Order: sequence, then structure tokens, then C-alpha cells
Amino acid sequence: MITLQFVGPQDWGGELITWYDHGKFAHVDAVLPDGNLLGARSEIVMGVPAGVQIRPACYLPESTAKLLVTLPCSDRISDAFYQFISEQIGKPYDEKAILGFVAGRNWMEEDSWFCSELVAAGMVKAMYVNQLSAPANKIAPDDLLLVCSALVHIEV
Repeated sequence: MITLQFVGPQDWGGELITWYDHGKFAHVDAVLPDGNLLGARSEIVMGVPAGVQIRPACYLPESTAKLLVTLPCSDRISDAFYQFISEQIGKPYDEKAILGFVAGRNWMEEDSWFCSELVAAGMVKAMYVNQLSAPANKIAPDDLLLVCSALVHIEV
């Protein structure tokens, strides 16, 4: 299985993402089997550098709105998903991603990642989904949640 944690905005950047995306989630991390979170962030958190990193499960304040989504799948797909996103550790945060929502950017380029780009690319690489039909320049957290909702029942 693949488990994802969607979270609400914690700062003005998150507010901007939710405003632009017309949703309520500003970030998504993959939950690792040990409970830690793997994702892409733009800032240093608890001493963990920006970019694609593993962060402790407790790195977000308790007051942050969170939604856990579990996607059932075979071990082969789950292993391929977690392998791909783990191979991205150390890559930089996609600073152009927010501008890319408007200006255009191929979110599947593997040189840097925005949180939902990383998770969506992992789902495509693991063949959990064939190919996402979102515009090539955008895959925001709520876009990803919509994709997940087509696969499993989610109560928001």
C-alpha cells in the first residue's frame, strides 16, 4: 500500500497554493513504513535541509489540518513507488513550481521537485496510474488528491 499525508497551509506560501488551486491542502508527503515522511519542502525544517528529504512524522505542528490517504496496491507497485521517491532524496525543491502553475513547466522533469510533483511522478513511475492528464505545467496537492479520489473513497 501507499500512504500519503495531505496537509493544510502553514504560511503565506501555502495559502497561495490553496488559493490558486481552489482547494484546502497545500502540501503532501509520502508516509514511509517507519512512519517518517518523505517529501519536497522549500524550507529547512527541524534541521532537515530544504528539497527532497525524509523528515520526522512530528515535523508539522499538531494544529495543522491533516488527511491520510491509503492507496491499496500490490507490493510490486508500492516498492516501485517508494524506490523512485527515495532515489530523489537530495534533489532541490522546485522553486519554479509556483510560477510554473501559470507560466508553464513540465512537472515530470526530474531535476527538482515540488511536493505533489514528486508523489505524482512516483505514482506514474510505479504504474499505479498510467499517466496523469493534468496540464504538463501543474500538479498541485489538491489535483493529486482528486486523482487519488478516483481510485479510493476519501472523506475530507
